[in-house]
Amino acid sequence: MQQTLVSFDLQADFGVLKKPDVNEGLQVTFNMLHRPALLGILGAIVGLEGYRQKGAFPVYYTTLGSMKVGIEPIGHEKGNFTKTVITYTNTVGYANADGNLIVTEQTLRSPAYRCYVLVDLDDPVQQLLFERLTAGEAAYLPYLGKNECAAWWDVESVKTYQFEPFKQEEDFKVDSIFIREYPLRSQRRPPRFSPSARKMLNSSSFAYFERLPLGFYSDEKMTFVQYEMAEFAYCDWFFSHDSVISDLYFVSSSEVASRVIHLF
Repeated sequence: MQQTLVSFDLQADFGVLKKPDVNEGLQVTFNMLHRPALLGILGAIVGLEGYRQKGAFPVYYTTLGSMKVGIEPIGHEKGNFTKTVITYTNTVGYANADGNLIVTEQTLRSPAYRCYVLVDLDDPVQQLLFERLTAGEAAYLPYLGKNECAAWWDVESVKTYQFEPFKQEEDFKVDSIFIREYPLRSQRRPPRFSPSARKMLNSSSFAYFERLPLGFYSDEKMTFVQYEMAEFAYCDWFFSHDSVISDLYFVSSSEVASRVIHLF
């Protein structure tokens, strides 16, 4: 297996990553890009089909579902993206069978994410994905949640990394979102003043938490399909070396400062 870790900066003018637990009234969006949505974007880049028939997972998910990815928001305000509420009339015929359908939905403004993808270059599909990412090409138009929210990336943002499992031998900070397995406050390294440096060390300013989709699950007959959810965190905290955060990797590049990210 010839693995390569690649990242690209995905951005859009708007995004609607709709939460599935709201069907009436205000439709709410996830703040962070989540793994199933990212896999769908990667599938669109390669040219894999989405949902085609009831009772079956989309082709992109069955083909790319085992890939490890990482997600880091960029251009945010302490983990948050600006949101606005848009109201419009859905003019599709079947949506208006009983009268005009008025939709009110929360929308992300200028969301952007650095997406890390661990690619197996011995796999033909993943090899094609790597080639299209580095060339800035896509078979289908990627979007953030709905067709109107087209997404893109600049070729200059594509980076490849050296990577290895992170050895927690000293205090550290995680630069991407990560799955929160235990209360973080007990693992946080509090800031302290350094007389020699005349400044605060391990200083931090925010912590962001969100319950996000991790994948899909269903019953044996695929009569229903739901998100598998997990608790995620994103913060600028420093953690003690004995903190329990799984699947961390140390990544380095000639173009990007070394960092610690979570691949899941």
